[in-house]
Amino acid sequence: AVYGPREVHPRHLQEVTRAIVRYRYNMASFSVEERKRPGPDRRSYELSKVSREALEPVILTSFFPRSVIDVFVEVLQADAGTRTAGINAASVALADAGIPMKSMISSCAAGKVGGTIVLDPMKEEDNFGQADLPIAMTPNGDITLMQMDGNLSKEEFRQAVEMAMKGARDIYELQRRALVEKYSQISAAPGQEGVHLCE
Repeated sequence: AVYGPREVHPRHLQEVTRAIVRYRYNMASFSVEERKRPGPDRRSYELSKVSREALEPVILTSFFPRSVIDVFVEVLQADAGTRTAGINAASVALADAGIPMKSMISSCAAGKVGGTIVLDPMKEEDNFGQADLPIAMTPNGDITLMQMDGNLSKEEFRQAVEMAMKGARDIYELQRRALVEKYSQISAAPGQEGVHLCE
């Protein structure tokens, strides 16, 4: 969910020249097999911070001084890749909410499982793999997030980055298609004024 731009409370958090972006990542207690304690923990604070930093460079915050844009990501079923899925969903939600952005952000991860580099590791691969490398990027290849857990050789790292970037580009096409399809249906509805989207 995306709310804003709206007034910042408390007011001392306001920035005179731009909007602030707040990103809240939360996993529901029933989203994992062993129920987690409800509410934020150290991991959710970390993922909120890095996800906000991945999206913030493309949001035109200078358009909305003294305002806040709130992004809420609620994970209902965790099967690995929740950070990248949250960033992808948040990027589409920001565009759908009409927040001015330079471009979309797309995110994907690569990992090392059994000595092999794989794309978008699932839960078992993530739990028992040797490395995990999530990235987020713009359509033209500017990376806004890169993290790595585990160990990769120089060649494995290069291969993992290339694979994750290819995955992110494929996801960008899906994000774009979802927005185009939604607004194409709105423009085709009877009694609605046409909505023109650039191809």
